[in-house]
Amino acid sequence: MGSAIEILDANAIDRALTRIAHEIAERNPKGQELVVIGIHQGGVPLARRLARLLRGIYGQDIPFGTIDVGMHRDDLDQRISPNMHPTDIPFNLNTKTVILVDDVIFSGRTIRAALDALNDFGRPKTIQLAVMVDRGHRELPIKPDFIGRTVETRFEDRVEVELHDDGRKDTVSLIRS
Repeated sequence: MGSAIEILDANAIDRALTRIAHEIAERNPKGQELVVIGIHQGGVPLARRLARLLRGIYGQDIPFGTIDVGMHRDDLDQRISPNMHPTDIPFNLNTKTVILVDDVIFSGRTIRAALDALNDFGRPKTIQLAVMVDRGHRELPIKPDFIGRTVETRFEDRVEVELHDDGRKDTVSLIRS
């Protein structure tokens, strides 16, 4: 496996999400134009928390959805079968500002797949990307708009974001190979 180094504890995760929510609100003064969509798996719990924080800032519900990118990946030929999750976007994306949320950005390929998948549901006014961890090593020209933490990693390292709603401690860890 490798050694794990905790890079964010529960308090740091909460602070990062709160900061990201305020940065989103500063850039997007009209809350009624926002929707938040989490990428399965790791982006969904972050997006759910971000939507709750934005509701507190704007004083109104922010529509929340989830998207699966399994069938839009460019490495389908390298996988036995894609791990599929339900996509749930119960609102119209047209003319909306989509806050697309993922836990970690690495090569950029998952985000590219998410952008392709979003096209199946409409044409947003704009898409802004929020991630908890940017670990570099981009293979595509994709850059997050909102970042919880930038972490220098080696290519073979892993970053794990663990969020729990059952009382267990939230953490972000760097796993060195």
